[in-house]
Amino acid sequence: MAIKFQYNKTALQDLNKQLRVRRRAVPILKNKEAALRAEVKRARDHAQELDERLRTQMTDYEGIVRLWNEFDPALVSIAEVQLSVQKIAGIPTPVLEDIRFEVPEFSLFNKPYWFAQGIDILKKLSTLAIEREVFLRKMHLLDYARKKTTQKLNLYEKVQIPDYEDAILKIKRFLEDEENLSKSAQKIVKNRLEAMNEI
Repeated sequence: MAIKFQYNKTALQDLNKQLRVRRRAVPILKNKEAALRAEVKRARDHAQELDERLRTQMTDYEGIVRLWNEFDPALVSIAEVQLSVQKIAGIPTPVLEDIRFEVPEFSLFNKPYWFAQGIDILKKLSTLAIEREVFLRKMHLLDYARKKTTQKLNLYEKVQIPDYEDAILKIKRFLEDEENLSKSAQKIVKNRLEAMNEI
């Protein structure tokens, strides 16, 4: 990206201002990137831990899998998943607040005795699965923000700052050359006037 500029002092001041802004932003962007990288790792690790816990619990209940054919899936439904928003390094991320389940009343005499335990098992498994999904979503949002921050940091460090420095250098050289030519022209005029006055 080539910077468009004019060879004058106003353009020089503007470019210096833009350069200062970018130089001040670089350490902030580096800190933000490091914080996002750490948060992405933390969210990924927690999601993997939840995934492992979910897998472990699923294998624990494999022994009673034949009983689930008798279970009525309409006995448990998710009524509401309450999420809040937490900002991490300026990025809004979801946080699981609460899960509300709906369990309609049913007769314990007409259903097998283990239905109450089955409802608790489904609630635990559903809670783990939803919590895992929330952390995966959080991880994706933070990772996307980290990539954007890295792109901006690279743009500033590798493209814009060198371009602004180069443009400032060109303007300074032009203005110095212009000043030198002006002084030289004044000397020539002065010497001619002195030569004409001597005649």
